[in-house]
Amino acid sequence: MPAMDDLMNLLVQDDPSSAQISDQIKDILFSKSAEKIEAIRPTVAASIFADDSVNLDEPDDEPTEFDSDIDFDGEAEEE
Repeated sequence: MPAMDDLMNLLVQDDPSSAQISDQIKDILFSKSAEKIEAIRPTVAASIFADDSVNLDEPDDEPTEFDSDIDFDGEAEEE
């Protein structure tokens, strides 16, 4: 892994900047996280959107009823 080699080179330098070392570690962790996220993204998307699709093009036959009215002064009124 070239990133790990770069990190090791920073660590063995005579006067490495702690900010450089920290940035290199963050870059490595971010890269590994991004790879893992990309690997599981299709599975998660399939599980979220599997067979629960809602057709937004078709209107509902029944009107939606709400439990309270909205008072624009900041309070909800119960019916």
